[in-house]
Amino acid sequence: MLAVFTTVPDGACAEKIAQAAVAQGLAACVQQDSVHSTYAWQGQIHSEPEVRLLLKTTAAAWPALQQLIARLHPYELPAMYALPLAHASPAYAQWVLENTIKK
Repeated sequence: MLAVFTTVPDGACAEKIAQAAVAQGLAACVQQDSVHSTYAWQGQIHSEPEVRLLLKTTAAAWPALQQLIARLHPYELPAMYALPLAHASPAYAQWVLENTIKK
């Protein structure tokens, strides 16, 4: 299993990515949280609200999920990264596997 993270500017964009990822079987579940980000971009410091997505998926689905996020993401350089999950309850891990298409 992988936990995939990205941030987007608003709820509409977050929901578009979440719906597409689950509908296409690239993520079993997507959670959305409001966050406030401060970051350096093109020589300036920016501070603004964003929505963070946490997508639960598999390593096999990661390449296609990464492409989907990149295609739907409005940022020039989106933060997009995946962390391996070393421990999960067996039943939950099985649910993620069953609800994620093997690519």
